[in-house]
Amino acid sequence: MISLSLAEIASIVGGQQHDIPDADRQVTGPVVTDSRAVRPGGLFVAFAGERVDGHDFAAGAVEAGAVAVLANRPVGVPAIVVHDVTTALGALARAVVERLGTTVVGLTGSAGKTSTKDLIAQLLQRHGPTVWPEGNLNNEIGLPLTALRADATTRHLVLEMGARGIGHIRYLAALTPPRIGVVLNVGSAHIGEFGGRAQIAEAKGELVEALPSAEEGGIAVLNADDPYVRAMAPRTKARTVLFGESEDAAVRAENVRLTDLGQPAFTLHTPSGCSDVTMRLYGEHHVSNALAAAAVAHELGMPVDEIATALSEAGTLSRWRMEVTERADGVTVVNDAYNANPESMRAALRALVAMGAAGKAEGGRTWAVLGEMAELGEESLAEHDAVGRLVVRLNVSKLVAVGGREAAWLDMGAKNEGSWGEESVHVSDARAAVDLLRSELRPGDVVLVKASRSVGLERVAAALLDDEGVTVAEGGAASR
Repeated sequence: MISLSLAEIASIVGGQQHDIPDADRQVTGPVVTDSRAVRPGGLFVAFAGERVDGHDFAAGAVEAGAVAVLANRPVGVPAIVVHDVTTALGALARAVVERLGTTVVGLTGSAGKTSTKDLIAQLLQRHGPTVWPEGNLNNEIGLPLTALRADATTRHLVLEMGARGIGHIRYLAALTPPRIGVVLNVGSAHIGEFGGRAQIAEAKGELVEALPSAEEGGIAVLNADDPYVRAMAPRTKARTVLFGESEDAAVRAENVRLTDLGQPAFTLHTPSGCSDVTMRLYGEHHVSNALAAAAVAHELGMPVDEIATALSEAGTLSRWRMEVTERADGVTVVNDAYNANPESMRAALRALVAMGAAGKAEGGRTWAVLGEMAELGEESLAEHDAVGRLVVRLNVSKLVAVGGREAAWLDMGAKNEGSWGEESVHVSDARAAVDLLRSELRPGDVVLVKASRSVGLERVAAALLDDEGVTVAEGGAASR
């Protein structure tokens, strides 16, 4: 973070100073919510959670080097006390971003946000210091924490914006006003909370409404292939740039295909020329993510050849998103267990099939180890049934449905579509899935593990790899 005195911070957040002997003392280190992450000169933000109260760790944070604590009550050590810590954290982030004047890129969408954020970051850091969130810090706490990592040297600030209701993205965009806003898609993620795709589109479109006008440099980067996203163009005063495979997209992909390893390749077209891309990531769904990243980079002045090279060299920066690991015995484990919705589930299954058909798993089989897709509301039964049916239609060798009711629907969908014998199996939990796989896997098999984060299916992948001696390389591939 840029250097600020405790007096300045108190003024910004509207807080009262308690037990502060020197109000001019500067905060020069990181702003953190975990006392174990405190560094000398930093600021510790104390949140009172359901199970852990950060205020209980305030003294330890100061002892570890924090200059002060941002809290909602006095804690016996130097503190700035506010009524609402979340609001204060947002106000601090807004003040810092306004002082920096860095280019802020905001990103939202129902699927692919984190992967696309990672791609944008890897492109932009070639042109200057770039800050982006680790993982998917995309809410009212994670976003300001990311913004507060920026300093006077930061040229680009890339921020992922999630929403669980109308007004959420509007709030986030007000904290860190973006000059460039990217909307990837409108899908089924959280449809149970929103009530329908139209409501999701309403929420996602708040990002483009927050952009400055075209005359002020505002740019809305929209997916031309998604009708809900394309329809957001009239909602913004910013200049609109379309990306996709549609003919009228300014940044588009042609000749899209998968390599023998299941990695996407295409010809990238931009207003300033075209160049070939062969990605190191897995699955055709990354083409759309790459185009969104390319559109941002092009608008910020990167030449098309450099964009293509950067996309071809980019890897995954976030865990459990199509992490591909090949064991010594020839079994390939694809850990995509961080999250799941119907769109990302279909994309991952198609990637699994491509990898299995590529010769990489010659003589082997494809396994889909799937669990619940959460927060689908009334659509849950139909969506789980549809995924189970798709497993059969794609000719995936084996389905292992893990969990309770939703897993049963996956299994039922597969069997109703024509699965027979042990092609589809329903097991109760991750341990049962691991036991089954350990007894059945053979060299050449490819195993996809995917479910919503709450299911915790990453434990299946970890058990299959035994975690020891496995190093995930750039691009999401690993070996042992």
